[in-house]
Amino acid sequence: MGTVSEAYPAESTEQALAEVLAEVARVERVPVDSHFFDDLGANSLVMAHFCARVRKRADLPSVSIKDVYRHPTIRSLAAQLIEPQRPEAQAAPIESSPPAPAEVPTPVSGPGYVLCGLVQLLTFLGYSYLAALVAVLGYEWISASSGLLEAYLRSAVFAAASLLGLCLLPILAKWLLIGRWREQRIRVWSMAYVRFWIVKTLIRANPLALFAGSPLYVLYLRALGARIGRGVVIFSRHVPVCTDLLTIGDNTVIRRDSYFAGYRAHAGQIETGPVTLGRDVFVGEAAVIDIGTSMGDGAQLGRASSLHPGQAVPAGECWHGSPALRAETDYRTLDGAGGSTLRRALFSGMQVLSLLALSWPLAVGGLAIAREWVPRFDALLNPGPLAFTSWTFYGDALAVSFVLFFGVLLGRFLIMLTVPRALNRAITPGAIYPLYGFHFWIHRAIARLTNIKFFMSLFGDSSYIVHYLRAVGYDISHVGQTGSNFGTDVKHDNPYLCSVGQETMVADGLTMISAEYSSSSFRVSRTSIGGRNFLGNHIIYPPRGRTGDNCLLATKV
Repeated sequence: MGTVSEAYPAESTEQALAEVLAEVARVERVPVDSHFFDDLGANSLVMAHFCARVRKRADLPSVSIKDVYRHPTIRSLAAQLIEPQRPEAQAAPIESSPPAPAEVPTPVSGPGYVLCGLVQLLTFLGYSYLAALVAVLGYEWISASSGLLEAYLRSAVFAAASLLGLCLLPILAKWLLIGRWREQRIRVWSMAYVRFWIVKTLIRANPLALFAGSPLYVLYLRALGARIGRGVVIFSRHVPVCTDLLTIGDNTVIRRDSYFAGYRAHAGQIETGPVTLGRDVFVGEAAVIDIGTSMGDGAQLGRASSLHPGQAVPAGECWHGSPALRAETDYRTLDGAGGSTLRRALFSGMQVLSLLALSWPLAVGGLAIAREWVPRFDALLNPGPLAFTSWTFYGDALAVSFVLFFGVLLGRFLIMLTVPRALNRAITPGAIYPLYGFHFWIHRAIARLTNIKFFMSLFGDSSYIVHYLRAVGYDISHVGQTGSNFGTDVKHDNPYLCSVGQETMVADGLTMISAEYSSSSFRVSRTSIGGRNFLGNHIIYPPRGRTGDNCLLATKV
């Protein structure tokens, strides 16, 4: 069998590629040394069309859009296709030894399948009943107070007791039902799977899961058995399940939407395995770390990248892609280690205090006010004739629901338009601030107040989305209205640092990242998308990212 060079001679390959590009670009001739984008004025759509045409030619080697960007002239592209340089080969080889194919387990019988579902249903109903019972008893105790101050104090006590119970129950369930996680295979729909499901559901429903990015979140994972070093910052709300198999070294940063669960489903079984991250590791947004993987000290995993079973990133190297390969990109744009222990403790204490002293008592107080202002609501809660038997009740309920729903909705919308804009005045783009300080609190408040899922679901995929994002703070004053410029799942760190060019289209799932983090500091920067771009689904757009006009970003780049 001949070599690649024998199959595709250099001169004829260059000539054929130039002819295809000339046809696609609708020009008479393409010089072999002309730059596709700078000299010929091509864009990503033209080059994607070019790649498709080349792949249909049996006399030409296959070409990808990645090859085009790496080798943007006919001569360099032809040389690459004839004698591949294989940049991946220069990277350290992947010490990947995928586990031997697991034997397909004997399927669970029909009665076993039904029994598993029944236990799951009873568990759900029992937990719901217990939660409702505690809520009713607590409300009755608070309602029996003699004054406003006593009602507030009782609300705070009930909030503290409820939070403590909700936090401790998943931890106790994990240690009682599982003990310590170990490497094993659990047959789906078995009783061992039921225990796994109960623990997984409870630990992810724990209120502490909402504290991602806080030192409290790290303490929660340690209580579940994870070995986590000092100065670790985890922003992902995807709580790992098999925590005893998770090891994270000092000063590691894990960005949001990353997965490192410690288990996977395969061939009718749940397989558990270790995940080991060294010191000063960086894991980018939406990364996936499978079982049986490791990252050495100072290693980095890029955004939307994944480590497959058996892969190990050597110390100090940066990998990205799926499966991840060695790259030259440096995602660690901020230096920092450790940080103030006192600042971490004060920040955590303020989070708990705001929840117990403000959020929870206000929610209970709002229920008490509704009971005072709406007599029908009081009649529904108190003993006596059922309110459901009166048609007046339904009319009152409809009117009150209408006022409450749209009143709260309008209030949230007005707060979203005003409060974050005022807070943003305290944040300077490019300035470096310490984590868990005043500016970090402001930064998180802006993100939470402007990322309201309800409004995105309401306005997304419609002609109103441009006006909504502009009201939130995006710089899209010159965007041409196309009917649906964005989908229903757009997220951001800081909307006042996001700009989008004219007639740009986004399929769905865009995450505009403005914040960069180390284990002790952060900063925010402007992020810009050019005009007439098209972005596919689930794109992680990085800090200080920019595109020119007429760019195509494929799904999950």
